[in-house]
Amino acid sequence: MQTAADAADAAALLAAVPAGRRVALVDPRFVGHVHALRLGLTDPRFPAATVPGALTAQPEARGALLRALHRTTAAVGAGAPVVEPDADPAPEDRTVPGRIAVALEAEGTPVQRPALGSLVAAVPTDPAQQAAAEAGLASVDDEAVRLRNAVKAHDGFFTTYCISPYSRYIARWCARRGLTPNQVTTASLITALIAAGAAATGTRGGYIAAGILLLVSFVLDCADGQLARYSLQYSTMGAWLDATFDRAKEYAYYAGLAIGAVRGGSDDVWALALGAMVLQACRHVVDFSFNEANHDAVANTSPTAALSDKLDSVGWTVWARRMIVLPIGERWAMIAVLTALTTPRIVFYALLVGCSLAACYTTAGRLLRSLTRRADRTDRAARALADLADSGPLAQAVAKVAPGLPGTFTAPAVALLGTLVMIGGALFLPYGSLLTLAAAAVYVLLSGLAVARPLKGPLDWLVPPFFRAAEYVTILVLAARSDVPHAVPAAFGLVSAVAYHHYDTVYRIRGGTGAPPQWLVRTIGGHEGRTALVAVLAAVLTHTSGFTTALTALAVAVALVVLVESIRFWVSSSAPAVHDEGELA
Repeated sequence: MQTAADAADAAALLAAVPAGRRVALVDPRFVGHVHALRLGLTDPRFPAATVPGALTAQPEARGALLRALHRTTAAVGAGAPVVEPDADPAPEDRTVPGRIAVALEAEGTPVQRPALGSLVAAVPTDPAQQAAAEAGLASVDDEAVRLRNAVKAHDGFFTTYCISPYSRYIARWCARRGLTPNQVTTASLITALIAAGAAATGTRGGYIAAGILLLVSFVLDCADGQLARYSLQYSTMGAWLDATFDRAKEYAYYAGLAIGAVRGGSDDVWALALGAMVLQACRHVVDFSFNEANHDAVANTSPTAALSDKLDSVGWTVWARRMIVLPIGERWAMIAVLTALTTPRIVFYALLVGCSLAACYTTAGRLLRSLTRRADRTDRAARALADLADSGPLAQAVAKVAPGLPGTFTAPAVALLGTLVMIGGALFLPYGSLLTLAAAAVYVLLSGLAVARPLKGPLDWLVPPFFRAAEYVTILVLAARSDVPHAVPAAFGLVSAVAYHHYDTVYRIRGGTGAPPQWLVRTIGGHEGRTALVAVLAAVLTHTSGFTTALTALAVAVALVVLVESIRFWVSSSAPAVHDEGELA
């Protein structure tokens, strides 16, 4: 910490700091809570941030900061405003750091202004202001505010009332001992994997232990995010771990239950386990696609959305609607209790019924919003939907030569038709029949036609979910109908690897870095290529153990390629420096 005599001295001191370090300017008259300064000066997610009386800049904004400092000094010396009054984003902040922040924004550098709520951050200029600031400082416990703000503002009922009241204290305990969110996230994953191992024993004691450990894992899962918010430890690695480990934990637990069912009572529930995974993954892609299609839409209004906002103003309806969608807290609590008290088959029946009802509720609401909303989708939204579609070389080749089909609802209608043809062929045609290959060829053709035009229609966000359902359900059905030992567990592994690729795509898009590279999509075939390949394998290796071997080899190949590229990206400098807040569902 160094004290500058004037603006020129401050510029010289800033220029002397090594280029790779963050810098901060704080008015020496600053009065405020420590946590207000922490929020303004230590959050790693933003290139520049400010609170009244303090300003910080990351290395990438250092040059802009020096220019803004000189510009502000010149404007103040000439008695001129830093920017025009009607363009001032913070007219109430007349401090020197505040004026420099305005100059930074005028130059094009975004400046984060965290909401302080009851926290005090001020630069008093007279005794009355000094007394008011000191009174506000004494009346608010900033540690209590910090602890309260560590909890997500919007969460499920079970998480809010049964987990967060004590998990926040676990997060603070971890922070005071120097533990990082990534370490807590890893502990949550290890605990869940141990829970899956306990479930795989197939004994009642194992099931009880599995249920308890699954809840412990969920507590740690909540604590890692709370620790990140409490200590402002956001990182690219944390974003990747938080985005993927929840799915890895849940699907590993499904596999543990399926193994336990076979070992404990010779009950084969692998098809139910894979069905639960497919349903949950399809629910998520509906959420992701809808949000990407509409979050930056122009004139984004809807009577259905207005009704939803009105319902949210009534307290009990908020919790009822959050519980209906069976968010992760309620879902894991249900899984844990049913594991301890019943059988894996009942667990999966409950999951399939509950998630099906939740999917119907959420998808119906999104359909109504889309049909009643008058909005123009952007090119960015169309690009995101095309990336989420995961079209491979076969569909892309069809899209290049086929004319775009006219019509507002053509794309989702064609995608739905292709999905029904593919799933219907897998379900109802004789197993191993060449007609199944014909159905796969029709699916490839229709999947290419569906993406031949930019996906800007009101229901075009349904295209990626239809493709996910076609691929995942086809793999499930063909494996289940093969009557080959271990084919369904192999299919479980394949869908897990492909689902990881799709989740990885989602979180790259959310971070603003775009989808995975095209070479990766081409290498693993795209959704239509993998679906057609599994259909070919089922026809060529009908009722032979070679089908299981082929599915296993395909799963391993996809997993290796996807994981290597994903890890390379998320540990690289191009990964988005964000912390994922997680999904309610």
